[in-house]
Amino acid sequence: MHTNLAPELQDSAQAHDAEAIVRRCVHCGFCLATCPTYQVLGDERDSPRGRIYLIKQLLEGEAANPTTQLHLDRCLGCRSCETTCPSGVRYGELLDYGRGVVEAQLSRPLPERITREALLHIVPSHRLFAIALRIGRWLRPLLPARLRAKIPPAVRAAMTAPARVGARRMLVLDVCGEAAAPNTRAAAARVFARFGIALEGMPAAGCCGALAYHIGKHADGLAAMRNNIDAWWPAIESGGIEAIVITATGCNVTVRDYGHLLRHDPLYADKARQVSALARDPAEILIAEDRSALAGIGSGRRIAFHAPCTLQHGLKREALVEQLLREAGYELAPVTDPHLCCGSAGSYSVLQPQLADTLRERKLGALEAGAPELIATANIGCQLHLAAAAARPVKHWIELL
Repeated sequence: MHTNLAPELQDSAQAHDAEAIVRRCVHCGFCLATCPTYQVLGDERDSPRGRIYLIKQLLEGEAANPTTQLHLDRCLGCRSCETTCPSGVRYGELLDYGRGVVEAQLSRPLPERITREALLHIVPSHRLFAIALRIGRWLRPLLPARLRAKIPPAVRAAMTAPARVGARRMLVLDVCGEAAAPNTRAAAARVFARFGIALEGMPAAGCCGALAYHIGKHADGLAAMRNNIDAWWPAIESGGIEAIVITATGCNVTVRDYGHLLRHDPLYADKARQVSALARDPAEILIAEDRSALAGIGSGRRIAFHAPCTLQHGLKREALVEQLLREAGYELAPVTDPHLCCGSAGSYSVLQPQLADTLRERKLGALEAGAPELIATANIGCQLHLAAAAARPVKHWIELL
């Protein structure tokens, strides 16, 4: 795709990076077949190829407008198109650039600004999110049906493993929204303890930065990333930390991208690369261990596995999770169109509720068609989004081990 970078962007490294991505697109249209929003809406501008054209216009100096904002907002950022693309277009990175430009140039209506600010301040804060969750549960009978469905019921937290269980040490990120599903972290600690691995949380670490960065608030997102690097760095520098374990695949993809996102920051570039190199999904750790003690624990149980987009198209590790579950004895029910997004996509289910609900209905139809006992997934956002409408329990796969 030919581009003419606007004169005012000639000194922007980010603009040059975005232009290089645009130039890789060859208009083939393979992405249309795997784009969830195009499948629903049928509008070229709601496809990766169409959105690339819109971002190309921004790079060439055209001012952001409500149409561009609408179609970039509607993108899930699922990156299914990247898996399909024969030209290796890094669409997710390009989308983030385009959203950042639009956010800087175009004001939003007041209700949208309030919703986005609430998300940015409440969800990443474990304390505020827990408080909001309790208030929502108290008020649940009085809320509209759509909002009532989004509030998960209270879950009793299971016992965690001892803080120190062996000589092996790994850091763990306490992900946003954990108050709604506390057993994921507890289950990970117990499973890892069986292999002599202690998972150590760092209280100063917070949101991975994905929430802010992916809605165009790049400065806020990068600040969260630097905060986490500062929180983890003393432990990393002291030695003995094998990995940073991140149970939410959405957060995992972002932490692995710290090195790239902070590559132009002279103070953090090197540290960010080292942090990214340490990021691991639980499956990547367990697949290298002797798992004989886990064999057969799921014998006779039929489940459906939902591979989040970040696991499939970001980490590309869905096969590892499925292998672990099968080795443990679980029967995996077939799921049609597993590459399509469930509609959660971070803040998407809040900011684009109608599209998110449509995609969820399709996904649940595929997941429940095989009559599984429960649905397993690998990302907190997907778990809560699916559970709000599923006819059976939805759990993180680590709980099944």
